[in-house]
Amino acid sequence: MQTLPLRLHPGDDLRAALVQALLDSGHQAGFVLQGIGSLSVAQLRYAGLPGPTELRGDLEILTLAGSLAADGAHLHMAVSDARGALLGGHVCAGCVVRTTAEVLLALLPERRFTREHDARTGYPELTIR
Repeated sequence: MQTLPLRLHPGDDLRAALVQALLDSGHQAGFVLQGIGSLSVAQLRYAGLPGPTELRGDLEILTLAGSLAADGAHLHMAVSDARGALLGGHVCAGCVVRTTAEVLLALLPERRFTREHDARTGYPELTIR
């Protein structure tokens, strides 16, 4: 395992930037070990819902974790708003970094992750090679 610390910048799309960092590293498998920072927009899909819910405002990333593959990511995040209310769910495209996001990736050079349809769940699920 190799580690790759990242700092994302204002305006970056959180999910896209993390997948791009994996691709730029030349690896095919990785995990987000932890992430903190702030967002101006969060797109979170709550359990059982078909699409994301958009949150806007000054949002703090309290925790961020998940797996990364060249063909996508499976990330979960908890954020709090300016009142301290906590929300969390699946990270969707369109989460915009407000001031910074500090993320630690674990890169797995001997592995290749892909997302493939699983007939039991109906979703593209992690396949490990």
